Amino acid sequence: MTNLELVLNMLAEASTVEISKKQIPKGLSENIRVANKGGNVAKKTKNEIEKETGESIISNKNSKYLQNKKIKSIK
Repeated sequence: MTNLELVLNMLAEASTVEISKKQIPKGLSENIRVANKGGNVAKKTKNEIEKETGESIISNKNSKYLQNKKIKSIK
């Protein structure tokens, strides 16, 4: 996962928590609805970023690959 993917994941989770605090869902079906709303916040953000950059922000790389990748230093 890239940093942007992680941020979007965190946005979805934080949005879901905040929506849940306001709506106080009861039962599985209400919790699923709240989770979908939180996920939609991140989805809209992802789509807007992709629209502005013209590139997909979803990668097929996992964190293990990114940690092992050598980063060039700036001189």
